[in-house]
Amino acid sequence: MDRPSELPVLQDRPLTRRDIAAAPAVPHRLTGCDLDDADLSGLDLTGWVFERCTLRKANLRDARLGDSLWQSCRGAFVDCSGADLSEARINACDFNNGSFRRARLSATTFTGSKLTGADFSDARTMDLQFEESLLINAKLAGVSFLKQVVRKVDFAQADLRKCDFRAAVLIDCSLRDAHMAGSRFDGADLRACDLGGLRLMDARLFRGATISRDQAGQLLGELGLNVR
Repeated sequence: MDRPSELPVLQDRPLTRRDIAAAPAVPHRLTGCDLDDADLSGLDLTGWVFERCTLRKANLRDARLGDSLWQSCRGAFVDCSGADLSEARINACDFNNGSFRRARLSATTFTGSKLTGADFSDARTMDLQFEESLLINAKLAGVSFLKQVVRKVDFAQADLRKCDFRAAVLIDCSLRDAHMAGSRFDGADLRACDLGGLRLMDARLFRGATISRDQAGQLLGELGLNVR
């Protein structure tokens, strides 16, 4: 992809599907544009750059967004169902309650982003990475974090059923009250992770993982045992 400074620019204006479709068939840089409620479904936006754009309730279903760059965008309830976001980079964005159902998320990175309530159900993921992001109450069932270093990600109350955390290192993360039935943590390092709210039936999920002595005492206390 060309550097953002070399791309044609559309700036500080509301845009519709017609405006986007009428643009020359090369990647563009959108800066400060209003795409709220826009229907961009199925469009080829490979390599496009979105900076400080608003996309509240925008429809990006089945859009081609591979190698795209997103910086400081706000798009609550954005719908990216079935979209191809392979190798996309999403930085400091607010996509709370967004839908990424069935999306292709190969080598996609989310950094410093708000994804509370986001739905990643049935997404096709490979090397999907999150860092310094909020995924509270998000739906992430089946996502693999195998051997990843995951930093400052809040998974509190998230659906993490059947996720693969084997050999992962979670640093300053939270799994508080997350739903983790069927998840695997063999070889994971959880010493810098908040494991609050663990239930007795979930404790066996952490067999083979490493936790600290303080965490062990906390977990036993939450399970109703007196640690002396």
